[in-house]
Amino acid sequence: MFGRTRMHGPWWLTGVAHFIILIIAIRLETPLAWPWALVAMAGVSFFAWLGNHRRYRQIHDLPTSKIASAAQGYVELLGRGELLEGTPIISKLGLQRCCWYHYQVEEEQSDNKWKIIDQGSSIAHFLLVDDTGECVVSPEGAEVLTTDHRSWREGRYRYQEWLLLPKTVLYALGEFVTHSGSVPDHVEEREEIRRLIAEWKHDQGTLRERFDLNRDGTIDIREWELARVQAAREVRKQRAGQLNNQVEGVHLLRQPRDRRLFLLANEMPEKLGRRYRLWSMFHLAFLVGAGIGGLLLLGTQ
Repeated sequence: MFGRTRMHGPWWLTGVAHFIILIIAIRLETPLAWPWALVAMAGVSFFAWLGNHRRYRQIHDLPTSKIASAAQGYVELLGRGELLEGTPIISKLGLQRCCWYHYQVEEEQSDNKWKIIDQGSSIAHFLLVDDTGECVVSPEGAEVLTTDHRSWREGRYRYQEWLLLPKTVLYALGEFVTHSGSVPDHVEEREEIRRLIAEWKHDQGTLRERFDLNRDGTIDIREWELARVQAAREVRKQRAGQLNNQVEGVHLLRQPRDRRLFLLANEMPEKLGRRYRLWSMFHLAFLVGAGIGGLLLLGTQ
């Protein structure tokens, strides 16, 4: 999506949904499907135009703040990504040090199509640094746009990763808050995760109910990995809540509570703004053209 840039957020912002509707109309093999397909694509374009235009206006209108002087609330920051001290973030598939990753594993099917069998994103904190200070970034819930992409095949499996790398440009829109205390200790975090899993093991019935996906009565290796990921998620949410209840000292960028855009990207804001503006113009034009065409065809039936 977005050329070489992968977006982890609403996929309908680009033309992917139109392509899916087009394929459905072709497979139906009836002229009656095309008016409704055009109307459906016009509807998708309406919401895609709103989404892209909203993102363009937020990037274009919000001034860039410096971390040391940023006001509490919704801000735009620009700096570079850095890792926190302690346990590094290692990408799931490529085992590369990074600030954030998303991975996807696909299996080739008998009809030469690909089926996603596993995917996920990191939620560990990292830093955004500018020439005035540093800010802890909590990436959970963010739309992430990145040009750093890795893809390879092994047999009938295809592996893909998208990364935000340290020492590279990091642009962010989100809620900026300042709390007391220090950056979360990763050794202590790992110990809390271990204790939580140990607690779960004492209640085997609940453990199997939550994580025995194939219902065979046992927790296999993959299901234990799911339990570990869920334990890490719960511990990090609890630690973030503790951090949010403190008073002053550490800057944190997180998902806005008022549902405004939470965006992380390794591109400059001017380039992102132009891209969102072009997509909004495309969807507005498609909305008008497909809408009129679909209504005219419906009128002739």
